[in-house]
Amino acid sequence: MVATLPPARLSRRTLLGAFAAVPLLSACGGSSGGDGKEMSFWNFYGPSDDQGPQSKWFVSVVDEWNKNNDVKVKLRYIPGKDYLNGTTLQTAFQSGQGPDIFLISPGDFLRYYNGNVLQDLGSALSPESKADYLPGLLEARSVDGKVYGLPMEIEPLAMYYSETAFEKAGLSEADLPKTWDETLAVAEKLTGKDRYGVMFETLPGYYQNFTWYPFLWQGDGTPIKDGKVAFDSPAAVQALKFWQDTIQNKVAPRKALGDGGGDVVSNLGSGAAAMQQSGIWAVADMRAKAKNFKYGIIPHPTPSGGKAATDLGGWAFVANSKGKNPEAAAKFIAWALGSTDAAGVERQRQWNTVVKTNVPPRKSVQAAADAKGAFADGALKKFVSEIAPTGKPEPRFPPEVYQPIADAIQACQLNAADPAKAAADAAARIDTFLKTYQGAPIS
Repeated sequence: MVATLPPARLSRRTLLGAFAAVPLLSACGGSSGGDGKEMSFWNFYGPSDDQGPQSKWFVSVVDEWNKNNDVKVKLRYIPGKDYLNGTTLQTAFQSGQGPDIFLISPGDFLRYYNGNVLQDLGSALSPESKADYLPGLLEARSVDGKVYGLPMEIEPLAMYYSETAFEKAGLSEADLPKTWDETLAVAEKLTGKDRYGVMFETLPGYYQNFTWYPFLWQGDGTPIKDGKVAFDSPAAVQALKFWQDTIQNKVAPRKALGDGGGDVVSNLGSGAAAMQQSGIWAVADMRAKAKNFKYGIIPHPTPSGGKAATDLGGWAFVANSKGKNPEAAAKFIAWALGSTDAAGVERQRQWNTVVKTNVPPRKSVQAAADAKGAFADGALKKFVSEIAPTGKPEPRFPPEVYQPIADAIQACQLNAADPAKAAADAAARIDTFLKTYQGAPIS
C-alpha cells in the first residue's frame, strides 16, 4: 500500500502551539521527584473524561506495561488546547519539573534536543525494530545517527468537502477545485449566511505552520536552503497571499469552531464550513462522531504551474534525559511503539487504523493493516494512494525559525499585511538567527 511513498520524504503531523516566545530549554529538564519506580507520561489523549477509543488505547498500553514491569508508568492527561497551544510542557521543563515521557512533533524536535532534555533511545531499540520503520521516519527524530524519538503514526493533510453543501449550491464532483483560483471561486458559491466556503487554520502555532507549508512547497519554496535563508521568495509570497485572499474575500472564517482548523467534526460536520483542510486523523473523528455525514477528500489545490504537495505529520514518544529513570523510559517507548512481536504489531495496528486513522509508520504494521482491508476503499484508500505519495516531512525548525514564519502567516491572513513585505521581514529575522546558530542540523 504505502510502501511506494518516496523514501526521503516521510515524517509527521504537527499540532504544537504558539510558544516560540518561551525560551529554549537550555538548562532545564529535571524530574518531579520520586524514587525512580514511577514514571510520568504527559499526553493529550488519556485518560480523558470522555474515555474515547484513543484514551482507552493509551490506558491499556500503560496497564499492560505496568503488569509486567517493576518501574511503573503513570499517565497525566493534559487537554489538547493546553498541550498543543499552551506552554504547559515548556513551563514544566523550565522549572525542572518535566515529565519522564511525553509527546512531541517533528516541528518542535529541536527545541528539546537543543535544550539537552531528550534521551537517546538507541540502546532500547532492536535492529529489527529500526529496520521495520519506513525510510526517513527515524532520521527525522535523530541526530548523528542517534534516535531520540519513536513515531507512532504518519499523518498527511488534504482537503475535506461536504457532499451536501456542494449539492445545495448546485455544484457537482466536476466542480471540486484543483487550483487556488478555482478554490476561491467555488468557495464563494459555497459561502452562505451560516456557512463559509473554505477553512484553513487561523490559530497561530506549530500546527498552523505545518498546514501552511504544503502551499509554500507547491511553488517550490522553502524557508531554508543549503543552510541559508530562502523564505523571501515568490513561492512564499503567493502562498501567503492565497491564505490572505480566503479571508479578504470573506469565504473563510477568521476563527474555527471547536478545537480549531483541524477539527472537522465541529466545522465541516456542523455545516459551518463546506471545505476544510485537515489530516487523515479526521477520518476516525468523523467515523466516531458524525458517521452519517457525507464527505469526500481531495488533494490540496495548487497554484498555476505548481505541483502537488502535502505535509506528513506524526507525533512521537520521547524520554526526558533528566527524568527519574531515563533508561526505563526508553525501554517503555521501545516496547510500546517498536515491539516487533505479534502483540506489538497488533498494538500499532489498533492505534493506526482502528481507534485512530493514520498511515502506519512501520512495514509490519502496514502489512497487518492491509490484511484487514484498512486501506481498501474510501477516504483512507485515497490518502495512501494519492495524497501521501506527494508528501514531504514536516521541517524541524527551532523556535527562532518557526516564529518569523508564524508571524508572517498571521500578519497576512488576519491583519491584511503585504505578503511581499511579510516574507522579507521573516527572512531577515531567520537570516540573523542562522548566522549564529550552533544547534543540531535544521531540516
